[in-house]
Amino acid sequence: MDHQQVRQAAEAVAKRLSQKPEIGLVLGSGLGPIADEIGDAVFVPYGEIPHFKTSTAPDHIGRFVCGKLAGKTVLCMQGRLHGYEGYEPADIAFPVYVMQALGVRALVLTNASGGINTDFSVGDLMLIEDHINMTGKSPLTGSNDAALGTRFPDMTFAYAPTLRELANQAAADCGIALRHGVYCGVNGPQFETPAEIRAFRALGADAVGMSTVYEAIAAAHCGLPVAAVAMITNMASGVLMQPLSGAEVNEIAAARGPVFRSFIRALIFHI
Repeated sequence: MDHQQVRQAAEAVAKRLSQKPEIGLVLGSGLGPIADEIGDAVFVPYGEIPHFKTSTAPDHIGRFVCGKLAGKTVLCMQGRLHGYEGYEPADIAFPVYVMQALGVRALVLTNASGGINTDFSVGDLMLIEDHINMTGKSPLTGSNDAALGTRFPDMTFAYAPTLRELANQAAADCGIALRHGVYCGVNGPQFETPAEIRAFRALGADAVGMSTVYEAIAAAHCGLPVAAVAMITNMASGVLMQPLSGAEVNEIAAARGPVFRSFIRALIFHI
């Protein structure tokens, strides 16, 4: 990954857009329908963008949607890339640099997660305050292009405190009890074992999922502020001692969709 590739991809997308995006939005598993609420939408499939990879995950359409949401111009990733699809961390992070190059000034990440904190319930929304990267990988591995960011980016404020405050305000506006916690990122695609969940809980994780961490690292690298919210679509392995399935994740995401969408609209309004 280098600045030239980012520039080429950004230029290709910019030619398709009628307006400059302000806020980037990445939609996780089962959360894609919010893209249908974007007004005056322009669609750019990933397969038509230089150096982009295509999404193969279920229910991830794999396209940019650019238009108006809550009074702001958003550039929405309707579907993301994952390590379990066989993509390298740099492939997964690449769209973040493209969004930054297109003028996005804040990035909102969403995901479907398993609840580790036993005080959580299925359907809760959790504001991510920090993460634990258990993938063993980083999108910054290899040579560093200084035009994209510093060699050793600081992760102390990867999840921007100012955006977290706005998220709390958005939740209050919507009457939502917003949870707060630490997200543990894993590769997947298998769900975790009960022993792994016990270990992650001991490390301080409140939720676990198969995305987000590479995008947050890339955003910190290129200086893009991040707010991230996880929807707890299932309790993690061993918490309730019942089998887990991808269908359950999508069912809960769909059921809680109206609440999630109202929160995202309110958050974007405040940013």
